[in-house]
Amino acid sequence: MSGVPLTDGQRVTAAKAYVDALVTHDPSAVPLDPGCVRIEMGLRTGRNGGHIARGLAGAPQFKLIHTISDFQARVVDGIVHSTFYVHVHPRPLRLRAKVTESFEFTDSGEIGKIIARFGVPHRAP
Repeated sequence: MSGVPLTDGQRVTAAKAYVDALVTHDPSAVPLDPGCVRIEMGLRTGRNGGHIARGLAGAPQFKLIHTISDFQARVVDGIVHSTFYVHVHPRPLRLRAKVTESFEFTDSGEIGKIIARFGVPHRAP
């Protein structure tokens, strides 16, 4: 992306591409800045864009996710705040956990920071 400011819709689309990659394990559509960091539950779990992309492509913790549901997003001051459920294996247990992630963007329109929090898995209704 260029230096043209992103619309809120473009920001949500970029965030959704990341969330979709949690299931597809294909990060090619995720616009990660090379300096992007990911913070999960207060701990740094992604040290740069390449590291995050490699994790999406093959990290074992993401391989547990088989479905995403109830994705919602809102943009406040240029930051996408999303909520969704991750559904994890084994499928017969119907376990899901609520996730909230915030996505901050660089001036070039790429994701520069991801902050994630998630709840304890529970059986889906």
